[in-house]
Parts: sequence; structure tokens; C-alpha cells
Amino acid sequence: MDNYNIPEIARNVFWVGAKDWNRRMFDALIPLPQGTSYNSYLVKGEEKTALIDTVNPGFEEEFEQKINLVSDLKKLDYLIMNHAEPDHANAIRYIMDRAPNAILLATERGIKMAGLYHELPEGRVKVVAEGDSIDLGGRTLRFIEAPWLHWPETMFTYLPEEKVLFPCDFFGAHTAQGVYDEDLEDLIPLAKRYYGEIMMPFSKMGAKALEKIKDLDIDIIAPSHGPIYKNPERILEPYAKWTAGETENKALIVYVSMWGATREMVNTIAETLLKEGVDVRVYDLAVSDIGDVARELVDSRAIVLGAPTVLAGMHPLALYGTYLVKALKPPAKYGVVLGSFGWGGGALRQAGDILTPSSMEVVGTLQVKGRARAEDLKEIEEIGRQLAQKMKS
Repeated sequence: MDNYNIPEIARNVFWVGAKDWNRRMFDALIPLPQGTSYNSYLVKGEEKTALIDTVNPGFEEEFEQKINLVSDLKKLDYLIMNHAEPDHANAIRYIMDRAPNAILLATERGIKMAGLYHELPEGRVKVVAEGDSIDLGGRTLRFIEAPWLHWPETMFTYLPEEKVLFPCDFFGAHTAQGVYDEDLEDLIPLAKRYYGEIMMPFSKMGAKALEKIKDLDIDIIAPSHGPIYKNPERILEPYAKWTAGETENKALIVYVSMWGATREMVNTIAETLLKEGVDVRVYDLAVSDIGDVARELVDSRAIVLGAPTVLAGMHPLALYGTYLVKALKPPAKYGVVLGSFGWGGGALRQAGDILTPSSMEVVGTLQVKGRARAEDLKEIEEIGRQLAQKMKS
């Protein structure tokens, strides 16, 4: 096909990636309600050509055709791997088999990591490190190590002549819609969701990366998922807040309820918090998109968990939600755990065991047998008032 859309995002810099409109799950964990994209960029200098990242399995032929529409793939000089994950690096061997003189460039960790997933051509691999660069003829590509964003080998690539930053997964968003940030009004909520799902556990490394690039002259940010930012401040400003762990006067309530008892408890604390002027977001884990929960975790100051007991432990969905909080390491400062049981408790203890290593202060807990009585609901209201006061202080 010769009518592919291949945007020239800057002078002689072309988007040659793929849009995966129908993908609905990533890592068997992350829902993708708008699909996603696998962004790859071809940079043409006066003397040499470089390809930055590749595409997900299944898009190799389309990828090859797009490259050949703007440059002869056989004459490719460099293939730059910012990140070894298969959605960006799977087509390395496919491309290098068709570009016999191309050299693969990656960090030392990147080469080792790529070798675990991809068959690399012997003798055609070069390690690059912080501050290294290559000259394409009138174009320079400079490399910036950005470990743990979100794998240990990640790096950014910077094109100073066109002021373009290629940060791979950093600043990304899972959506197949749009080409540029101006195409999507709801892009920042999508980017926030993506940050919560993928980058939030590495917020300290994210802050270090922002410090590294703060003095770069950047006109365009070209991530490896989602739209390209013509207005870099649109994503740089929220990332500065998110990586710093800034929270809002907001409580995230996640719960499971089998027969309504736990739901009544969380509804009581939700109404109390609303009355105290707290922004409240409530998600029933049985029916909620976990990506929406991850988005809310990014800047919630408090987390309320509602967990009934099932066979002496937490309901499996509540257990999943609790482990998710532990794994994503949100900046929430305060927590509350509420639950109910029939013939034997256990959920409260298990939740405490999981959340104890976190830095959250547990403001209150309550576990009731059967349904909450009037005095129980009064106690929940008091816990809600105490939580609201701490959140405001």
C-alpha cells in the first residue's frame, strides 16, 4: 500500500509507526479502551539515516512499507533502541535483516536486555552512553540515559537541530487516536492514566529525568505511544507535579461488596468526606476499569479500601486492588480500611499486612459482622471527619 499517512513531524523527521486500533489489553493487565500506537521515527541527515525504535509484533510488513516510502530501508545506517520491550524492539531483527549495513545503538543494559527477547545480529551492535552522539550529516542524535523509565535500560534520544526529544515510553499515552496533542482534548487524562499504570512506581527516576532535560531546547516531544506534543509544556507541567508526588484534596474509594454491607460502609464515608469538602472518587472493583483507578491514584491524597472477608481473607478483587496500590506506589498520605464478614473475619488483617510497608498513615479501620449497625455508621462518620481534617492540614 502506498497511501499510508506518514507525518513529517519536523524537517526530515518522519513518523513511520503503527496504530493498533483494536488492542484492548496491555501486559495482560492494562485495559486499552482507545487502542494504542507504536511510534517509530525515521531521521534523515545529509549523509546518513537513523530509525528510532520499531513496532509491536504483527506490524512488521506495514512498518517496512512505510519506511520505504520515505527512504530506502536497505540503506539504513542506524537503528536506535531507546527501550527493549517488545512493543518497541520486536522488529529489530526484521529491520536489520533488510538493512545489511545498519548498526544497532543502545545502552549497555539495553543490549543485554534486548538479547533476552530478540535475536541480535552479531558484530552490528554498538553501546552508547550518556552524552554520546552520532552525526548524520547536518543532524546530530544525542543520547540521554533514563534508567527505570520504566525498564532499567531506557534512554532518550535528542535531535538538537530540530529540537525534538524522543523519550520512548516517558510522556506517552495509550491511544490510537490523533497524531498531535492538539488533536485530542482529553489527552492529559489519558496521559495521566498511562503515568499511573506505568511510570508512577518510578516517580523518583522520573523526576531525575526531568532534571536532566530541563535545559534542553525542546519544540517537540515524540513519545513511543500516543500523540506527539507540539506544545511540550502541555505534558511537562503535569509530569513535574506527578513525579513530585503532589496530591489534591481528593479521596479515592475502591471497594468490593457481595451483599451490600461493605457498600453501605463506603457510601457512608463517601458522604461524610463530601460534606467535609473533600473531592471523592468511588470505584466498585467488580465493574471498574483498573486504568481509571490507576489514573486517580496519581494525585489522590487518601485511599479508602472496602474489603469484605471471603474464606478468612480479602475478597479476591479487593486483594487485587490492594496489591495494585502496593505495586504502583502512589503518593497518597492517608488510608482507611473498612469491611464486613459473616462467620469469620480476616480481610482487615490481610489488608494491613499488605499495606504496612507503605508510607501511608492509616487513619482508621473498622470491620463489622453482618451489616453495620447505627453505632458502626456513626464510627465511620467520625473516621471520615478525622480523615478530612488530616487531608486539609
